[in-house]
Amino acid sequence: MNLKFLKVLAFAMLPLYGFSQDDLLSEIDTVKTDSKVESAFKSLKIVNLESTKLAAKGDFYFIVAHRFSYLKKGFDDFFGLDDANTQLKFVYGIKEWLTIHASRSGFQETYDLAAKYRLVQQEKEGFPFTIVGFNSIAINTEIKKSVYPNMKFENRLSYVTQVLVSRRFSDKLSLELAPTYFHENTVRDIYDASGNPILPNPQDNSQFAIGMGGRYKFGKRWSVNMDYAPHLNRDSRSVYKNPLSIGVDLETGGHVFQMHFTNSRAMHETGFLGQTAGRWDKGEICFGFNLVRVF
Repeated sequence: MNLKFLKVLAFAMLPLYGFSQDDLLSEIDTVKTDSKVESAFKSLKIVNLESTKLAAKGDFYFIVAHRFSYLKKGFDDFFGLDDANTQLKFVYGIKEWLTIHASRSGFQETYDLAAKYRLVQQEKEGFPFTIVGFNSIAINTEIKKSVYPNMKFENRLSYVTQVLVSRRFSDKLSLELAPTYFHENTVRDIYDASGNPILPNPQDNSQFAIGMGGRYKFGKRWSVNMDYAPHLNRDSRSVYKNPLSIGVDLETGGHVFQMHFTNSRAMHETGFLGQTAGRWDKGEICFGFNLVRVF
């Protein structure tokens, strides 16, 4: 009699067990998932401007970047390909939120050290932007002490501070704004129409720019990128221009191969922000590409 009663009780409780199991599975399914939005950019740079993407913790990048001379000379220098400016860069992800790099550029024989660090990340139903800080210091070793005997080490230095603010609007479109302060301990002379330097040099050592850029993904593995950085306090007599760049990113096996056109030959920040000499309307455009290897 007791055995029959137990069987009936167990049978009666089966639906409750099923409901309890469903409830448990439901709770598992509703565990909060990662609300962070995937990086707005696939590469560490848009073209010239740093993007808000950081290297993953422990990732080590070796980047070879080439920037050739102006296309306007045509076959005389094979559309600028005979004259290459090369930058070798090493990038390391110390933390998920902190990346450092060291590089050497042919432009003014410049050494460059930098840190990039995430302050806030865009969330799916929360904060609408990713905010990243960027600081760099560059050393110009091209200036020879034999030519400038009073040159001191600090005269070779320049500094950059940027706040990179990006938003990924969709799987295809990402945009970035980059308010920038940079300081050159030695600024390039400004010359008059006769080729004589204007003394004293009217260009402030402390300078400001507002970088802007974006990425639009046209296919599964490729996108068009563009950036522009208008200078905000450049002297009106300066020969230097604002850097404008447009390029294509190709994703190949988890890596990104970048090709671009720009009016800037320099690839470090104070170089392209303060010393871009090319003019798009005069054909003073350089072809360039970046090769990236991740270890």
